[in-house]
Amino acid sequence: RQEGKPFDAGMKVGVMIETPGAVMIADTLASKVNFFSIGTNDLIQYSLAVDRTNDKIAHLYNPTHPGIIRSIRQVIVAAHKAGIHVGICGEMAGEPDFVPLLLGLGVDELSASAPLIPQVKYLIRRLKIEESRALAEQALTMQYSHEILEASRALMQRVAPEIVN
Repeated sequence: RQEGKPFDAGMKVGVMIETPGAVMIADTLASKVNFFSIGTNDLIQYSLAVDRTNDKIAHLYNPTHPGIIRSIRQVIVAAHKAGIHVGICGEMAGEPDFVPLLLGLGVDELSASAPLIPQVKYLIRRLKIEESRALAEQALTMQYSHEILEASRALMQRVAPEIVN
């Protein structure tokens, strides 16, 4: 507008939430955009200071770290309070171990790579949102990542045992 160039004023504008700083100001950002997309790969890497491509420390990369789960929830709460949509992209969105948890946290959309979509869709169709929400509430109180992962896998074992690794 300032430059006087034509543009689509109705175009939706969003923010990728990929850093701890973006998580901390999610409420402010939510008032400025139409949607959020949480980039889990980078969010985990930057939050835990772990380069997942570095063989020496990649084992520390942990999607179910309680800080990551709480960060995702914080972003979702801020977005929904502002009335905007939240998507999740990155490896977490296509990994069946995490799908029940992400749905329970309140995510509106999962963006997974094409080969993973049938399995994720299969799982979602078997989940009850109440079970996923209960899992998320439980996970938000847990102190250890292995507890969160075990709780998510236990739910998956009940609803879709054929896809549990």
